[in-house]
Amino acid sequence: MTTNKKAILTSGITLGLFALVGVVLLVVVQWFTKDQIIENQRQTKLQRLQEVVPASLYDNDMLATISQQSLALKGLGSVANIYTAKQGDDVTAIVYEVVSTQGYSGPINLLVAVDQQGALTGVRVVTHKETPGLGDKIDTNKSDWILEFVGKSLENPTEALWKVRKDGGEFDQFTGATITPRAVVNAVREVLKFHQVYYEASNNNDYTGATRLMPAKADPAGNN
Repeated sequence: MTTNKKAILTSGITLGLFALVGVVLLVVVQWFTKDQIIENQRQTKLQRLQEVVPASLYDNDMLATISQQSLALKGLGSVANIYTAKQGDDVTAIVYEVVSTQGYSGPINLLVAVDQQGALTGVRVVTHKETPGLGDKIDTNKSDWILEFVGKSLENPTEALWKVRKDGGEFDQFTGATITPRAVVNAVREVLKFHQVYYEASNNNDYTGATRLMPAKADPAGNN
């Protein structure tokens, strides 16, 4: 009996030591790869921003301009990350990172870029949990559907047509999936409406308001 107890105790100590070594190794690996992970996240976010703002519209580091704005918009989360595209000292576009709460399977994180004329230069889905083969067509890896927003504004089409076709609007829905594209269309429309009011209220339409937003907490990776 005593021998069995010693064997069990020895096994327990051995397993404990292995677990401790594993934890230490994990911490060490995370410590040495932390900077690389942050840089990878930064590059991923920068690539996304470059997809929605043409290179001809900016010469600044958009990630360095991140700020936050509280929102009270239908179907969107309460906070938006905002990035400013500039050429020299001139603001050429604003990028809104927002979260639609109207997705079929969960939140849909979006980048919506608007130029000086109030027209969209690009829209991209950053993250989502929509149904594979149906709602995931909002992703450019699955279809070109989201590219149809480029050049659109509250005047093209009129605000009344900022809906999917099933609801009497101009934008296509997906076969077997209406909720997901409806959520994206609604989110983009709400951002355009917010941008229009915010832009008109920002010092005689010169975009200077874009630099007066509440600063975001420091995040070298440029994440939420």
